[in-house]
Amino acid sequence: MTFGDSIPTILNMNMHSVDTVVLGTSGATAADVVAVARGGARVVLADEAVAALTAAREIVDALAAKPDPVYGVSTGFGALATRHIGPELRTRLQRNIVRSHAAGMGPRVEREVVRALMFLRLKTVCSGHTGVRPEVARTMAAVLNAGITPVVHEYGSLGCSGDLAPLSHCALTLMGEGEAEGPDGVVRPAGELLAAHGITPVELREKEGLALLNGTDGMLGMLFMALADLDLLYKSADVTAALTLEALLGTDRVLAPELHAIRPHPGQAASAANMLAVLKGSGLTGHHQDDAPRVQDAYSVRCAPQVAGAGRDTIAHARVVAERELAAAVDNPVVLPDGRVESNGNFHGAPVAYVLDFLAVAAADLASIAERRTDRLLDKNRSHGLPPFLADDPGVDSGLMIAQYTQAALVSELKRLAVPASADSIPSSAMQEDHVSMGWSAARKLRTAVDALTRVLAVELYAATRAVELREGLTPAPATRAVVAALREAGAGGPGPDRYLAPDLAAAEAFVREGRLVAAVEAVTGPLA
Repeated sequence: MTFGDSIPTILNMNMHSVDTVVLGTSGATAADVVAVARGGARVVLADEAVAALTAAREIVDALAAKPDPVYGVSTGFGALATRHIGPELRTRLQRNIVRSHAAGMGPRVEREVVRALMFLRLKTVCSGHTGVRPEVARTMAAVLNAGITPVVHEYGSLGCSGDLAPLSHCALTLMGEGEAEGPDGVVRPAGELLAAHGITPVELREKEGLALLNGTDGMLGMLFMALADLDLLYKSADVTAALTLEALLGTDRVLAPELHAIRPHPGQAASAANMLAVLKGSGLTGHHQDDAPRVQDAYSVRCAPQVAGAGRDTIAHARVVAERELAAAVDNPVVLPDGRVESNGNFHGAPVAYVLDFLAVAAADLASIAERRTDRLLDKNRSHGLPPFLADDPGVDSGLMIAQYTQAALVSELKRLAVPASADSIPSSAMQEDHVSMGWSAARKLRTAVDALTRVLAVELYAATRAVELREGLTPAPATRAVVAALREAGAGGPGPDRYLAPDLAAAEAFVREGRLVAAVEAVTGPLA
């Protein structure tokens, strides 16, 4: 899968739906971002936001009337900021920055990403720090509410001076230019779509073109959606690790709370508690083979809480960064309450880029340990009595041999995606913008990594449930039995002779992606951490 291909959305069944998001000057919440991006929630501007927009615009208009050059108001942009632009050319200036910066290339970006991008830019506009007129903000909300999605391309953002090309394509739609996708999924000229929904295109004035382009909104929107997805996947990984431990007749004594209390990483304790809850009442744990007694289980089983827990703590750190960025007003220049309009570097995406890369590392390692557990289930020399490759008639049947190949290919891809984008920088704008974050690229590869991790966990789930069913005479935990029953009902079959395997794996993938794995467990255990 290339970064621009359609990436399926993970549906977190525990997320509450939000129908309407009211934007004031205090900003938005993570739930708001996901609700607008994925759930199609409507956006309404609060009276306080309109008042803040009006007050900031008065400051910009006053500066525009003065002969002194002000960046973004009466000058060119980037390396061309030295030219003073007279009043007669300023509307053209703002229109031109949007047209020239709408220079993206490559495949289209997913609808949910574009909606998150637009909503977060609107959130910043409503802060009153950008100097954009209320009518422009209202048009942004109207486009979102109409289900019109600008065509945004994969390549064009360096993650500094904001996600310039992606945001420019969105601003182009507000002007009635370029292409956009309607609520029916058909791509049409943006002007036609606006007219069909009774939306008047905007004519941008001083600073407004620049204000619509200058933010970390694309990378931040993708970060929030990845955090929502990873919350679900880390719970799923605790479940699949517990099922594998059970299938391998491992011991759950290593999950005791007192062992994790003496190494007080909160994510580790949460993962161990989840695994223990899944295994409660199991008749398989601790049944070491008489002919091959085990003092300890392998690292991939015994250290599952330590690895998943480290990832959970990484998610917690990333969420702190994301919430800080969500509270920010990222623009250059910004309108300050005392009436100053000041240039700044707050558009640099480094804070967001770093955690996007960090999450890709954590996802790769979680996938890596899951693949090692799957391989152990399939190897007759390490599976403690299970048939080779969990096959029905080994030699005649190959069982899950190639399912592990697929899983290994996904893990290898995840390792490549773990290489940090934020460690790179390519100077731009005639060396005026001589250090950039590459945060957009970090976000794009994280989306691909999250998708691959979902599939890796689905393969472990499929193998572990088959292995549990092959342990005849031993009774799995109630939560395990619930998972097996739900997975089989979802279309992923159990043990038996070889069959066309891809549909079973696809059913297991959907089972994980849509949150049904976690739901099946929580119906028995109560909420997981």
